[in-house]
Amino acid sequence: MQEKILILDFGSQYTQLIGRRIRELNVYCEIHPFNHFPAIDEHVKGVILSGSPSSVRANEALHPDLSQIKGKIPLLGICYGAQYLAHFYGGEVAPSDSREYGRANLGFIDHDCILFNNMTKHTQVWMSHGDTIVKLPPSYKVTASTEDVELAAYKIENEDTWAIQFHPEVYHTTEGSLLLKNFVVEICGCHQDWTPASFVESTVHDLKTRLGNDKVVLGLSGGVDSSVAALLLNRAIGKNLTCIFVDHGLLRKNEFNSVLHSYEDMGLNVIGVKAADKFFTDLKGVTEPEKKRKIIGRNFIEVFDQEAHKIQDVKWLAQGTIYPDVIESVSVNGPSATIKSHHNVGGLPEKMKLKVVEPLRLLFKDEVRRVGKALGLKDELLGRHPFPGPGLGIRILGEVSEEKVKILQDADDIFIKGLKDWNLYDKVWQAGVMLLPVQSVGVMGDERTYENTIALRAVTSTDGMTADWVHLPYDFMAKMSNEIINRVKGVNRVVYDISSKPPATIEWE
Repeated sequence: MQEKILILDFGSQYTQLIGRRIRELNVYCEIHPFNHFPAIDEHVKGVILSGSPSSVRANEALHPDLSQIKGKIPLLGICYGAQYLAHFYGGEVAPSDSREYGRANLGFIDHDCILFNNMTKHTQVWMSHGDTIVKLPPSYKVTASTEDVELAAYKIENEDTWAIQFHPEVYHTTEGSLLLKNFVVEICGCHQDWTPASFVESTVHDLKTRLGNDKVVLGLSGGVDSSVAALLLNRAIGKNLTCIFVDHGLLRKNEFNSVLHSYEDMGLNVIGVKAADKFFTDLKGVTEPEKKRKIIGRNFIEVFDQEAHKIQDVKWLAQGTIYPDVIESVSVNGPSATIKSHHNVGGLPEKMKLKVVEPLRLLFKDEVRRVGKALGLKDELLGRHPFPGPGLGIRILGEVSEEKVKILQDADDIFIKGLKDWNLYDKVWQAGVMLLPVQSVGVMGDERTYENTIALRAVTSTDGMTADWVHLPYDFMAKMSNEIINRVKGVNRVVYDISSKPPATIEWE
């Protein structure tokens, strides 16, 4: 069994970042709600309490059961976690009367404290809290202070419990990764042996054991997640895996044939299904985004199910579910609010009555890519931008038609090829083109036009949870606009989306 760190989530916007930073140290960790986490066994080397938008002073303060943790295995409280360990064990937390949001510097560091090994005095940290610890319980020792926050960090004497009021997981805490390394490696004794190669080895072994000679069916999308899942399963069970690649008519230009050939070259057992007519028929007249997603999802299930039933004795359905999908499905206060229907979870298992296998459910997006590299996945698939399951159907605002898809495919093809030609593609996390339900006046030659508007979208991100728009060169933008307007019939205006996530989402629908 893999050694691990448990992160108990109290609802902080930064909780996933804690997990990512620890994973970057080649240490395996899991995120669980503070009120629903697995039993503490010998494989759990330490526990981290996350921050929270809640206050320990509130009547509805969040109370974890630490009876099997505190004083028994290494424990690190961050922000809310630090305040909880002080306030409910004999100390006091009160509303802050000084600035405790943003950058600060540790003017005092106890260098005898192992948590701060090799960290520099005046190192920058990031504060983000409205409450502050004003009194520590007996046997609690201050280990770091800022100019405004005397009790910025502490340790409980005679037990392996540390706490900090700042956030080591965010970029603005310049030595945050070092602090987390001190905790998980020096204090918890983790071996830093959770690598892509070790993940492949252990996962393939587990899949062989779990699946045996059973047959498995997997829906491929052309994206990184499903491709890596397919390679892992192929290595484990070979021809007992059948992959189904559905063309719903909403893929990028020429994508179905090119991706299908790539899969066949990798030795995968792939069935390609052309089903565009069914999707276009059912989408006719539909304009509401969530309804479009559900129609596309339902039809995909029906087509997939029909093809899967042609395969004899299938017992398992494989999915490319990744860790953010898992985390978002279970939140501190129950299932999180639905922003939009997810494209690769829900529906299939219940309808098909198959057992589900999700070989990537422990990985963040960037980890999936590293595992794919270890498996030898081709660069053109490995570096491919994320692409939504509903495809261009949610990049066409309003009703979807074959004519609109053709316009969008041609414009998107110019934009994506342009990014590659200008060596910008790998600097962008995700890019695409939206067809807006907006027509405007233009002039082409001596004629007045009244045609469509295209919006270009390019963002940087790590895992899609947050995203910033990319500052693409003006010369590039001018060329893209000129090429799209000149070469794509039906378009006379190009705009660029400069909104970040949040508040905007990456896709427009």
